[in-house]
Amino acid sequence: MLGREDEWVAVHERAHHLHLEAGEAELAARDAFWIGLSFILRGEFGPAEGWFGRAQRLLEEQGAAECVERGFLLIPYGFGLLESGDGAGAGEAARAAGAVGSRFGNRDLCALALLLEGQAAATEARVSDGLALLDEAMVAVTTEDLSPVISGLVYCNLILTCQEVFELRRAREWTAALDRWCREQPDMLAFTGRCRIHRAEILQLGGSWAHALAEAREAGRRFAETRNRTAGLALYREAELLRLQGDFDAAEEAYRAASRAGWEPQPGLAQLRLAQGGVDAAVAAIRRAAAESGDPVRRAGLLPAYVEIMLAAGEVEEARTACEELEALSARYSSAMLDAVAAYERGAVELSVGEASRALEHLRRALESWRALEAPYEVARTRMLIGEACRLLADTDACTFELEAARADFAALGAAPDAARVELLLGHDVPEHGLSARELEVLRLVAAGKSNREIAAALVISEHTVARHVQNIFAKLRISSRTAATAFAFEHGLT
Repeated sequence: MLGREDEWVAVHERAHHLHLEAGEAELAARDAFWIGLSFILRGEFGPAEGWFGRAQRLLEEQGAAECVERGFLLIPYGFGLLESGDGAGAGEAARAAGAVGSRFGNRDLCALALLLEGQAAATEARVSDGLALLDEAMVAVTTEDLSPVISGLVYCNLILTCQEVFELRRAREWTAALDRWCREQPDMLAFTGRCRIHRAEILQLGGSWAHALAEAREAGRRFAETRNRTAGLALYREAELLRLQGDFDAAEEAYRAASRAGWEPQPGLAQLRLAQGGVDAAVAAIRRAAAESGDPVRRAGLLPAYVEIMLAAGEVEEARTACEELEALSARYSSAMLDAVAAYERGAVELSVGEASRALEHLRRALESWRALEAPYEVARTRMLIGEACRLLADTDACTFELEAARADFAALGAAPDAARVELLLGHDVPEHGLSARELEVLRLVAAGKSNREIAAALVISEHTVARHVQNIFAKLRISSRTAATAFAFEHGLT
């Protein structure tokens, strides 16, 4: 727990050999389990498997009867099944381990079994069952005398699962509990890096971006001290915050560092490329990332960016298909947060084809959900789209009120790029467009709701050339969406 992991492993290795010399196979196997667990926490899976295998062989060779060590060894086996996508098998292993823990009165094993069974249920989309099991595991952590390592494992994995199934309320509650637990042990290094990442994510969603950035950077330092490969996640969170604040150069370097640390920098890097005006690069990156990901939770994290990038590129049908998949995932996980995301993206799709009334129906629902979740950035983004929809419906006052509210929220958060886009929509600080005659033709067709393919056919040019013109329009007008381009065209009589 102090971060002196090599010493910890060395002590257990010595104990392991002493137990072997004394003919105490079960206790030697217990030491091997703890050593394997240490390697798992460090991300060194080969040595971990070796030690778990040695423990299993010892018990079999000695013909050890039913013992608590057999229950402990079911835990890494179950997590291996979970990692391979066998949630049902993982659940069975968890229940078997829990039965052993109950028989021998081992609270650590019982808590680990509940954790594994809860995660397995959530993976199988039995989210409410899984969350109930995870809550039960946390009750054990907070009311029973568990070992510190097991307590830390349960805390971190429970919060991670809550975030993966978009259960924001529980994630917030247990992150606060984890933070208190860590502060009670100021010398502890283990788990504090992951704790800070959880805090950074929660703080970001709650609008405390400066504090979130500080937590992400401290998490990166903690992971470096403990040689944990999850440092890439901390760097990715830092990059996301820098991108939202408009520090694109620093964000790009952080994404690059996250990639070097072994963390996939998508969808954030694709969103950065879009913000920089690189529509083609954003499309290629998000398509590649989506094609490589079959995991539902991972796809739920990619699809919102996929929808927005495809809309910016004029690929409306592709965006619509991704939106439908996102809605199906929302129904599967029964998550208020995912429902809000899906409603926002559906509103964006409808708005992109000029269906302002239908867009408002979805956007109003998204706004209500984001307000309930206390997510000010998402509230501001939604109000910006509501303002654009009101403009298409010729409700000038409602448009102005929504955009002004969004601008104030963005300014308070430090979301400089978004605030600049709202200024443009309000007609403030409007740049001289400097568009060429061909770019004006393309802009008029974009404003008419045409896709890149349709524009190419109308102007008898290639889709690649259309994409380049759209990218130039975005850059010159300092915008990053076709909806914003349409609004600009109508506002300034360019249609």
